[in-house]
Amino acid sequence: MGGGANTTRNGLAFERGADLRDAFIDHPRYKLHGDNVIDRATDQKVGTLFEKNKLYKNLLEAQGVDYKQLLSKKLLPDDALLVGGILHIIEKKYQAGAGSVDEKLQTCHFKLRQYTKLLAPLGIRVEFHYLLSDWFKAASYRDVLQYIEEVGCDYFFLEIPLDKLGL
Repeated sequence: MGGGANTTRNGLAFERGADLRDAFIDHPRYKLHGDNVIDRATDQKVGTLFEKNKLYKNLLEAQGVDYKQLLSKKLLPDDALLVGGILHIIEKKYQAGAGSVDEKLQTCHFKLRQYTKLLAPLGIRVEFHYLLSDWFKAASYRDVLQYIEEVGCDYFFLEIPLDKLGL
């Protein structure tokens, strides 16, 4: 896991508090047109962003899916990117000291399960990714990082490789 040296070509780099939209703004290969990710070389749409409630309003409701029939509580992703038939859920966790986010990392399997239930009526597969600060590289997180992978989720440090998002 972890980011590479060439973020402008191979990945989307994030700063604390930044969202996926910010990561595309100055990217040399991709640009945004509204919520659509456009390949600069071909001028073709390659993905769609769904931040927070836009996942429900612009994707689910637009397709006639009522989340209340599928989930008991609405989940709001930090970011979501639909590429092909895969919705990439991205949750950002930044930490500079011990705290409550430690246990939140252990909820990825439940969230993946819930998002999978939510998107099943549309035939959309879900992948769940954490974007983590360097704090989580500490040896004390070895077990939880291993667990994240074991339950079918993913994590990256400060950068998400484009190939992991299907781009």
